[in-house]
Amino acid sequence: MGTILLADDEARIRRLVIDFLKRDGHTVVEAGDGEQAIALFDRQPGRFDLVILDVMMPGADGFAVLRHIRESGAPTRVPVMMLTARAEDADEVYGLSSGADDYVTKPFSPLVLAARVKTLLGRYGREDRTVGAFGALQIDEMRREVRVADAVCELTPKEYELLIYFKNNKNIALSRESILNAVWGYDYFGDLRTVDTHVKKLRAKLGDCGEMIATVRGYGYRFEATA
Repeated sequence: MGTILLADDEARIRRLVIDFLKRDGHTVVEAGDGEQAIALFDRQPGRFDLVILDVMMPGADGFAVLRHIRESGAPTRVPVMMLTARAEDADEVYGLSSGADDYVTKPFSPLVLAARVKTLLGRYGREDRTVGAFGALQIDEMRREVRVADAVCELTPKEYELLIYFKNNKNIALSRESILNAVWGYDYFGDLRTVDTHVKKLRAKLGDCGEMIATVRGYGYRFEATA
């Protein structure tokens, strides 16, 4: 698990991202603007395994913080993910050419963000490969591969994200609203029946292992597994 520096001037976004990263076992240090992020990074240049930067911040913006990190002479190269509401291709090209390793556009699914964090940490050797085994069900998050009784289970991206959310919150009753916000994003205004439809399809693809996704009547679902 990694130690992550998160800089975003929106407290709501920070709380959302921190909640999901902590569920994966990461330690998160937060900054409310670019100047604070620079001060935290300079205090211990080798402390962080990953930096997540919002582009549009008061004072020093995300690009300025990125340049500072890349010019800091840190003992090891720290992967940097840019987080922004601006979707222009020019901004993404500029960020990546300036040394960013990934670029995520708001609005985003926090579950997808957490998965991309895991991928970045794995790419730089800062997190061990994660394989979860629940009886006949195996989930390899680095390969994004799901197997049932050693046979590859072909899931859609949303079905996979739904399964990962269940896995990360095993044995916890999850409301349909929380599932919708986590997997489809906090700004998604679709019907709650979307959750039921995807759970039904996921159960069918998992075969007997689909029984691990139990219905909590009048509330939502619970992934019942021991591992």
